[in-house]
Amino acid sequence: MTPGIIDGKAVAAELRARIAARVATLPFTPGLRVVRVGHDPASGVYVRNKDRAAQAAGLDSATIQMPDTATEAELLATVAALNDDPAVDGILVQLPLPPQIEAAKVLAAIDPAKDVDGFHAMNAGRLATGQKGLVPCTPKGVMHLLAAARTPVAGARAVVLGRSNIVGKPMAALLLAADATVTIVHSRTRDLASECRRAEILVAAVGRPEMVKGDWITEGATVIDVGINRLPNGGLVGDVDFAAARQRAAAITPVPGGVGPMTIACLLENTVEAAIARRG
Repeated sequence: MTPGIIDGKAVAAELRARIAARVATLPFTPGLRVVRVGHDPASGVYVRNKDRAAQAAGLDSATIQMPDTATEAELLATVAALNDDPAVDGILVQLPLPPQIEAAKVLAAIDPAKDVDGFHAMNAGRLATGQKGLVPCTPKGVMHLLAAARTPVAGARAVVLGRSNIVGKPMAALLLAADATVTIVHSRTRDLASECRRAEILVAAVGRPEMVKGDWITEGATVIDVGINRLPNGGLVGDVDFAAARQRAAAITPVPGGVGPMTIACLLENTVEAAIARRG
């Protein structure tokens, strides 16, 4: 078997083009505001990429830069102002935040209708109970990748490695909503390798470089690697041993160039959906 590589860059480009075409038909311009506290270099690159992609798709996008000394009260005041601004449809507070700010409190302060990251408890509850709401961007991007790879989801045995609120839990909910049979595994799971071998769809999101070995993959599985880990030599690898896993998988995402580009594309998609929902 010659395994297929799922090109996240190409899938994301197609999605961004569809978003731009949709925005061009709207009688208003969806507005996105990204709030960044401090000057973390990795966050800076990510925020600039978000701004470029949003502007290319025709969105009104801007970043609000706050100093790393900003207080929690100042950040909450900024979020409150954006909640009240009728020109703003999507609000994203870039994580991580400095230690003096409680991230959970800030995320809870974002208007759920403008929560384009999908992290608000109300949107998480809607997803868990099968109601319409804004969905976290990375799991949403994974669903786009599975569709692009023509991977049957309904009835498939899906294993999600990781149980974070940002990826693992919403990923499991989306797969379940698509009629997969879903198992969540994590660091306390007994015989983790055997559980992963049961997967026809394996989504790895634990943040440990090349944790998933090639012999953890069943022949013909689709492997989605959400992890991105920087090695001491500066190289980037995922949570899956790509070279070994691709010998067994029917389809697999690379790192970089797999899930990462989809996260930004789905942020734009969420912003447009939020704008249409708010403005009718």
